[in-house]
Amino acid sequence: MNVCAVIPVYNHGAAIGAVVHSVLVHGLPCVLVDDGSDAGCARVLSDIASVHPGRVVLTRLPVNQGKGGAMMAGLRLALQQGYSHALQIDADGQHNVEDVPAFLAASRLYPDRVICGCPIYDGSVPKGRLYGRYLTHVWVWINTLSFAIRDSMCGFRVYPLSATVALIDATSIGRRMDFDVEILVRLHWRGIGNVNQPTRVSYPTDGVSHFRVWLDNVLISRMHAKLFLGMLLRLPALLWRKART
Repeated sequence: MNVCAVIPVYNHGAAIGAVVHSVLVHGLPCVLVDDGSDAGCARVLSDIASVHPGRVVLTRLPVNQGKGGAMMAGLRLALQQGYSHALQIDADGQHNVEDVPAFLAASRLYPDRVICGCPIYDGSVPKGRLYGRYLTHVWVWINTLSFAIRDSMCGFRVYPLSATVALIDATSIGRRMDFDVEILVRLHWRGIGNVNQPTRVSYPTDGVSHFRVWLDNVLISRMHAKLFLGMLLRLPALLWRKART
C-alpha cells in the first residue's frame, strides 16, 4: 500500500494548518485541493506547501467546484502520482486525526474495500443535521438492499484508488455535499465492499460550515431519487448477489 491524504479546502485557512500537521505526523503525505478559496486561505495553503516540499502537493481549482468536485480532482491526482489508496479527511478539523492509524490498519487488512468512518458525535453536532442523517441512512439501505454501509455521510474514509477513479471517470457523480453518499452507493453496486470504522467527530473547529441547508438538501434529495431508479435497474443483480451471500 502507498497511501496519501486528500484534503479538499474551501476557506478553512484557520484550521487547515493543524489538520495537515496532524496528518503528516502519522506519516501520510498530503494532496491539498484549493477549491477556489479566497486570497487569505490561498496564501495559507501556499505557505503550508512551501514548508513541506515533497510531503504536501497543492493543486488549485480556478473556481469553486464543491466538496465532491474537489475530492474527484484530488483522487485523480493521487492516482496519477502513484498512490494506491487515499485517506479523505475534512479541512475544518472535525475529524479525529488520532484515528488515522486505525483507518490505515483496516485498509491494510481489507485493501480492496472502502474504510468508512462511522461517527461517534459529541455535543457540538447540530441536531437538525444529526436527525437528517438517519433519513439518508434509510435511503442508502434501500438503494443498496443492504445494511452494510452504516454511515454514508462521514467524510473520513480510505478509498482504493484504482477502483474509485475508474468509477468517477465512468459515471456522473454529485460534485457537492451529495458526493460522499453517492460514491459509496455506486462503489457498492460495483461490488466494492466497505468496512465501518468508528471515529469521534466534532463540529467544526473553525466555526465554518459550507453545508447550504436548502440547496444541499435539494441536491441530496435529487441524488436519492436518481439512485433509487438506478437500484431498480440493478435489482436482479443486487438480489442475486444478496442471495449468494
